[in-house]
Amino acid sequence: MMEGLNLKRILAIDYGTKRVGLALTDPLLTFAYPFKTLLNDKTLWKQLKLIMDEKGIHKIILGYPIREDGKESILIPKINKFKEKLEKLFKVDIILWDEIYTSRIAEKRILETRTKKKDRRDKKLIDSNAAAIMLQEYLD
Repeated sequence: MMEGLNLKRILAIDYGTKRVGLALTDPLLTFAYPFKTLLNDKTLWKQLKLIMDEKGIHKIILGYPIREDGKESILIPKINKFKEKLEKLFKVDIILWDEIYTSRIAEKRILETRTKKKDRRDKKLIDSNAAAIMLQEYLD
């Protein structure tokens, strides 16, 4: 029934120097879910382009870690550079979102919901879940 509609999604990115966690909204923009975690390597931009095209991304929520004392995290200059490249390549709205506790919340959720020890220690799982938490906060 909804096939003919051109539904757009929002992508959340939890940027890290080793891994980049991704989360997506459903096509109706009501809920967020962990999508995948990409390695931050030379294939990152090509993979992001595929996701942007396949999923019809029209907006990006980019995690921006402000420390509790209000100072910028050491990642901020790298995130700013990453944001500039995103804007240049994809020409979409990018909203910076304070993601100070998302990784800790994600870890806690994974501990509560995953029974296998291996799953609970999977950093990729934490990254995509942190992005989903950030995206849900934005939607709410």
